[in-house]
Amino acid sequence: MPKKATPAAPQKEQFQETPMNFDVRIYPVKIDGALKANASVNINEFFAVSKVRILEGTKGMFVSMPQYKGQNGEYKDICFPCTKEAKKAFDKAVLSAYEQTMAQKQSKEQMQEAPEQEQSQQMAGM
Repeated sequence: MPKKATPAAPQKEQFQETPMNFDVRIYPVKIDGALKANASVNINEFFAVSKVRILEGTKGMFVSMPQYKGQNGEYKDICFPCTKEAKKAFDKAVLSAYEQTMAQKQSKEQMQEAPEQEQSQQMAGM
């Protein structure tokens, strides 16, 4: 009697860990308060997360993931890194991009102020 073929167990796809590459875009907010900027993050050119918030708390700057308000009034993250390492890498990329954006913005403002100061000094010397 021929043997019946037993169905093969589904094989799990092998996951090869690749380094995470974050492309972060920062959108500074011009209002006073805890919210300092919004961000969108493209992860390895495969997955994008928008409405990431950069906030200033009592312990310093931190990253808040997109959230929704549940029926019980509690806020829940819509998406989130699954490991501590991934969360740390995500936060570091976002906060580094924020610091870089703010430094560039400050540098531009200083460069714009310098010609104005020169002009006023020249006018005063006349």
